[in-house]
Amino acid sequence: MSNKIISYDLGTGGNKASIYDTDGNCLASAFISYNTYYPKTGWHEQCPLDWWNAIIESTKKLLGLRVVDKKDIKCLAISGHSLGAVPIDKHGLLLRKTTPIWSDCRANQEVRKLFEKVDEKSWYMKTGNGFPSELYTIFKIMWYKNNEPEIYKQIYKLIGTKDYINYKLTGKINTDYSYASGSGVYNLQTWKYSNSLIKASGIPREIFPDIVPSTKILGNLSKNAAKILNLPKNVKVVCGGVDNSCMAVGARNIAEGRVYTSLGSSAWIAVSSKKPILDFKTKPFVFAHVIPEMFTSAVSIFAAGSAYKWVRDNICKNLVNISEKENKDPYILMDSLAEKSPIGSKGLLFNPSLAGGSSFEPSPHIRGGYFGIDLSHNQADLIRSTMEGVAINLCVVRDILEKYCKLSSEMMLVGGGSKSKLWRQIFADTYNSNIIKTNIGQEAGSLGAAAIAAVGAGFWKDFSKVDKIQQIREITEPIPENVDKYRRMKKIFVKASKYYADLGNKLHELDI
Repeated sequence: MSNKIISYDLGTGGNKASIYDTDGNCLASAFISYNTYYPKTGWHEQCPLDWWNAIIESTKKLLGLRVVDKKDIKCLAISGHSLGAVPIDKHGLLLRKTTPIWSDCRANQEVRKLFEKVDEKSWYMKTGNGFPSELYTIFKIMWYKNNEPEIYKQIYKLIGTKDYINYKLTGKINTDYSYASGSGVYNLQTWKYSNSLIKASGIPREIFPDIVPSTKILGNLSKNAAKILNLPKNVKVVCGGVDNSCMAVGARNIAEGRVYTSLGSSAWIAVSSKKPILDFKTKPFVFAHVIPEMFTSAVSIFAAGSAYKWVRDNICKNLVNISEKENKDPYILMDSLAEKSPIGSKGLLFNPSLAGGSSFEPSPHIRGGYFGIDLSHNQADLIRSTMEGVAINLCVVRDILEKYCKLSSEMMLVGGGSKSKLWRQIFADTYNSNIIKTNIGQEAGSLGAAAIAAVGAGFWKDFSKVDKIQQIREITEPIPENVDKYRRMKKIFVKASKYYADLGNKLHELDI
């Protein structure tokens, strides 16, 4: 008999359940999606029971693959999407069918009210909460209080995404340091909730769940959960962590200065360090790491893979049609065509701010676009320019982080975009560093949760085994002459971004 682990990656689009052995090998995975609802402008909600049903169905699907004997499954842990705000009463019942997720930005008035009492800069420097402020949990709780007082009066605890699932699994209500650090009232320096921020918010301390280490065993599966999931009752439930920190573990960010780029629909560069990287001007967003006494600090762009998808759907419909007829991946066809365009796409620059500007951009209202287009440009140039624009924009992010922390000389690339050989070369040339692709790829979050479970259950003594699990599949080295070209392009890109931001502000004022 060999010990096995279930890892749950509870993401924005669905839940992926995976079985790992204690050597860190992923034996099988199963994915179940769920919906996001947009009842009003700025409202982004999901149903917590949909998360629970996705856990149930993905577990059943996983066990149905019969890759292991379920009796060998000894523990589980969850990576959960951040900034959740799930209100439950003293009986553990949901007080709202749907609850705001991380991207919900309705709480603008609550932000203004708190910053009338607390200086915004001091709030950021204490919490490291560098996303737009209204996304953070404390403001969502204040919104409940101001707009749904009958629900608010019944709240016993306000918990996050994976913490709600942990409650369904064990009956225990806790959170971990990584998830608590996104609450908006957590002090990074003291590793505790800030009493002064809680007092200023007008929310009672008792609403917030107590904090335990990510690797703490909360307990065994309850009798009811074990029956529903068809798992043994002795399966241990480990607390788990927020998705950003779990992905950092899965991407080898387990030591000082380790850095990775996540290239998905959005994209970010994150670095792990003993001290949080804090800068009020550029506002890196910081989470406590699931590794004790460490932090993961990151700066993001809001459209990366989604910008490339936009190009696919609107500029490359011919390639999509070909891919459907020939049963090929349209992105492979796009990459092949982009390779025919020279470095710099014949002087065409793309700003990928199709979803607005993040904290380091000149304005949240910045718009994306192509700069320098003329009659000589073709489809191949438009595709390549999009890939280059995303890479250059992330290189600006890398420059920000490098001011505050010595980064490792190589960059690991994870996420769907890491599959593109051309994009990996563009990143190597833009960053002027080796780009590392490993066997993990899109499984970083799942591996991170599995690692937490393994450490919590005592199968691993610490997280160092992650380095042994990672197998380098390819190293892409920068090409010197390309590095110089992209360096010069970046200067123009930064200057153009200021114009795009100014124009975006004027378009925003038109309100059309």
